[in-house]
Amino acid sequence: MRSSEPPANRPPSVDVLARSLAPTGLPHAVCVDIARDAIAAGDPASATQRALDFSRTLLMPVINATGVLLHTNLGRAPIAVAQPARPINVEFDLATGERGSRQTAVGQLYAKLCGAEAAMVVNNNAAAVMLVLAALAYDRGVVVSRGESVEIGGAFRVPEVMEQSGATLVDVGTTNRTRLSDYARAISRAGANVALAMKVHPSNFRVEGFVEDTSIAELATLSVPVVADIGSGLIDSNCPWLGGPPPAWLAGEPAARQSLEAGAALVTFSGDKLLGGPQAGIIVGRRDCVERCARHPLARALRPGGLVLAALQATALAYLDRSAASTIPFWRMVATPLAELEQRAIAICSTAGTGRPAAMQALPGAGSAPGVSMPSYGIIIDADRLVALRSWPTPIIARVREGRTYLDLRSVESGDDGAVAEALASPTAPG
Repeated sequence: MRSSEPPANRPPSVDVLARSLAPTGLPHAVCVDIARDAIAAGDPASATQRALDFSRTLLMPVINATGVLLHTNLGRAPIAVAQPARPINVEFDLATGERGSRQTAVGQLYAKLCGAEAAMVVNNNAAAVMLVLAALAYDRGVVVSRGESVEIGGAFRVPEVMEQSGATLVDVGTTNRTRLSDYARAISRAGANVALAMKVHPSNFRVEGFVEDTSIAELATLSVPVVADIGSGLIDSNCPWLGGPPPAWLAGEPAARQSLEAGAALVTFSGDKLLGGPQAGIIVGRRDCVERCARHPLARALRPGGLVLAALQATALAYLDRSAASTIPFWRMVATPLAELEQRAIAICSTAGTGRPAAMQALPGAGSAPGVSMPSYGIIIDADRLVALRSWPTPIIARVREGRTYLDLRSVESGDDGAVAEALASPTAPG
């Protein structure tokens, strides 16, 4: 009599194996592909690990214990996103019942914050710079110091952005020294063919020693408008939302309000750096210049969606009502007293039964305030635990130096201390 049982070495069906992966939370269609790959590899038992590995390729919350507050690889400024599943008046004027501009609501807030006549928003600061150049300097020259014609993160190169915008880069001065006379001479030689003078925040690039640059106030005496790309998005160098003097590590960081007061016609900056909001590029300044940018065909291609606009609005309102220090995560981390960080480190080590508290130096990150740091406190583990920490349900991202693992608590929300302690208590990854 022939048995109805399949041979013991026959692999399971794709459907059965895929259904066994349901606890991973992945959609069934994805589980089917994973099951099929595992069977084709002759290793059906690997399906669960393959599913877990796939899950780790998806976006998920992590705990940033690197001490880099604006970590580019971790999305820069952390923000909470909460949006009701309802339509919002992105381009609808509630007063007239007619179509409106998506720039109105957020634009007026950032103009007020920065002391500008007008403002508009695009999807990142590279886009803001390109739009300004395309709208105001297409087929004309833009004078830039050689020391500011830099490449920053993500292969953002000033000469290439200039080229894509249709403007022509006019290098002036030298890498380490550029004077007002260098700009004036270039403008005089080119005449009407120069549209703008541009000052670029060099981000992570610095020249020290025998150096000289030209301030926005000096550039504002030239015969062409000045555009200042301040990059990191500090709104006001006085930091009035902190309720005290600005942090020492911000000394020398260019700010939007002061750049406009110095005479810049336009200022561009990122939304997800020192501003503490979502990824965006913000353009503030003279109304006529902003309006020319808004009318340019590129503005539609570079415009942000409703989610970004809502997040930017919430960020601006936090500054305006002076609650930014407590409601914007970046500034909350900055304002945390050192003594509080030390006590948290001691408590985590006590709970975990391992590690030792230690003073550290945190960094703003993302090219903001290059070369400076702020006092911090964290935990040192005398072993390399990076892989195990990354493998926890909420991955913990730390750093290793000389075989020791460092977890800096200035970039960790206090509500995550329990998860950090649990992970440190186990020398291996869960599961």
